[in-house]
Amino acid sequence: MPDFTVAPAWTALFLGTFALFAGIGEMRTPGQWRKLIEEIAQSPALQILTALVELFLGAAVYIANPWGSADWLSSALSVLGGLLCLEALAILAFSDIYTAFWLRRFGPLQKLWAVGSIIIGLVLIGVALPHF
Repeated sequence: MPDFTVAPAWTALFLGTFALFAGIGEMRTPGQWRKLIEEIAQSPALQILTALVELFLGAAVYIANPWGSADWLSSALSVLGGLLCLEALAILAFSDIYTAFWLRRFGPLQKLWAVGSIIIGLVLIGVALPHF
């Protein structure tokens, strides 16, 4: 049986690295995220693919990080995995409303979202590293 004791650390490290570099990418080329959401809003195929990828990612995070674990990081990541699954379902059922909601959040706040992503990425990486 595989050893899943470091699964929360690996999950946090990978998600943190993704958030860090996504934030850096948005800071380097402002407007990428808004364009991404606009493209998803205009394409039913991208809506389905986005939801499918997010559902699989959320399910993997949820399954690999048990809620009832003594490790708080595992429990927190289990909640995050569940939220990713719920967001995937929202994209499937209410893409027009959901993408319009997020398009209104970008614009004047795009730099704040990018900085937030960088901070979340650094926090997740910082929380993950001591677990190894």
